[in-house]
Amino acid sequence: MKTKDITLCALFVALIATGAFIRVPIPYIPFTLQITFVSLAGILLGSRRGALCCLIYMVLGLVGLPIFTQGGGIGYLVQPTFGYILGFIIGAWITGLIVECVANPSYGRLIVASLVGMSVIYICGLIYFYCIANFYLTMSLSVWYVVLSGFLVVLPGNLVCMFFAAYLAKRLMPVTRKIISSDK
Repeated sequence: MKTKDITLCALFVALIATGAFIRVPIPYIPFTLQITFVSLAGILLGSRRGALCCLIYMVLGLVGLPIFTQGGGIGYLVQPTFGYILGFIIGAWITGLIVECVANPSYGRLIVASLVGMSVIYICGLIYFYCIANFYLTMSLSVWYVVLSGFLVVLPGNLVCMFFAAYLAKRLMPVTRKIISSDK
């Protein structure tokens, strides 16, 4: 990786970490801006770099930096929300893949990519949330309750964020592509 790639990845790791602290507290799953920055990472940096940013974010949090919504450390593996962090990696990768299919993606394609990536994050997060809550924490939560608290409550805010991310990405793509493609 070149210095510019490392710098861009570090910037998005910092944005995702910052997004964890811009939140609306809701029981179990708070609404944060992390998914917005994950989507932007996938769109602007591409599938590999976007996924790498999310992987670095996860590793930094697991080694103890308090950059997750509720802290950090290896114990976060048993937090019900850790599945969303795993989903960030896959979501950014898929978002980037959808965008990379065409040279100049339209705003509609960016929205679709963001929504598909967000869906993947939610699928990973909800499955993990249900399994950890019921099988490890023995909370006896129903599937409906997990879907309600981990998806439906935060969905409107995240939909708005995905449209905003696509709009912002469309405006920033020429700049980031110029940076990524330059040899200096």
